[in-house]
Amino acid sequence: MDFICSNERKIYILQPIAKIFKREPMPNKHTSIKNRNLSFLKDLVLIILGIFSASFGFKGFLLTNHFIDGGATGISLLLTNVTKLPLSFLLIIINIPFVLLGLRVMGRTFAIKTAFAISGLAAVVAFVPFPDVTSDNLLVALFGGFFLGAGIGLTIRGGAVIDGTEVLAIYLSKRLGTTIGDIIIVLNAFIFLAATYFLSVEIALYSMVTYLSASKTLDFFLEGFEEYMGVTIISTEHEAIKEMIQKDLGRGFTVYSGKKGFGKKGESEHVDIVYTIVTRLELNRLNNAIELIDKDAFVVMSSVKDTKGGMIKQRPLKH
Repeated sequence: MDFICSNERKIYILQPIAKIFKREPMPNKHTSIKNRNLSFLKDLVLIILGIFSASFGFKGFLLTNHFIDGGATGISLLLTNVTKLPLSFLLIIINIPFVLLGLRVMGRTFAIKTAFAISGLAAVVAFVPFPDVTSDNLLVALFGGFFLGAGIGLTIRGGAVIDGTEVLAIYLSKRLGTTIGDIIIVLNAFIFLAATYFLSVEIALYSMVTYLSASKTLDFFLEGFEEYMGVTIISTEHEAIKEMIQKDLGRGFTVYSGKKGFGKKGESEHVDIVYTIVTRLELNRLNNAIELIDKDAFVVMSSVKDTKGGMIKQRPLKH
């Protein structure tokens, strides 16, 4: 499991002294190259899938009904409806400044991948035919947003973006001291106000539904198909709780050293604070097990967007 520690609470991993004098084997060069190639291939597949998903959202749903989305794609769709210029052309023109900004903010690899993703999206939109799926406005808004959000999410998973406003939001948040989310909301507010003026109130409202659908789908793809919960447990029966987590749930845990404190009593006895991550499906089982061990245990639960490393993704779910 990965943890972000404050300056006041750092975790140091001490290696055995004997390991300092032991000569470590050199990493296999061929294995390293193979891993890099596999990682590159995985990113390429994700980006290509994202391109086709977003293109299907554009041509199968949004374009024929004149609906738009937020961000750079929303600006491109809006200008397509107003100026009648090809969407493929506008996708490239609108995103060029964001690619250049990404080169400065995120690095060369990100900028190259993003340029490839946007160029590929423009090419697929221009040359690959897609059927008009439905003319129902609500279905167009919902499923157009779904496929567009899935495309953006898959592309981000591949290390690129097909909507450059996130890069702009990152850059402005550092300059202005605001959050990325606040900047994106302000940018999209201007886009939907423009849609109200140039298109119609009804199209602007349906476009907001499209944006919400795309945003929720994007969150789903970025946070993973499993939702994780971080659970902090403070209990005098910490030894039994640690054993239960390890043996019954088959999950790992981290232990912090702390002291209990309450009201006028201040700090009292020492206690081990147990932290573990489980899936939402396992949360009820964990709570029931804690209740049986210590009904007075103090338990704090919080949503975790994703995990990397550790054991949680290597073991099957237990229900």
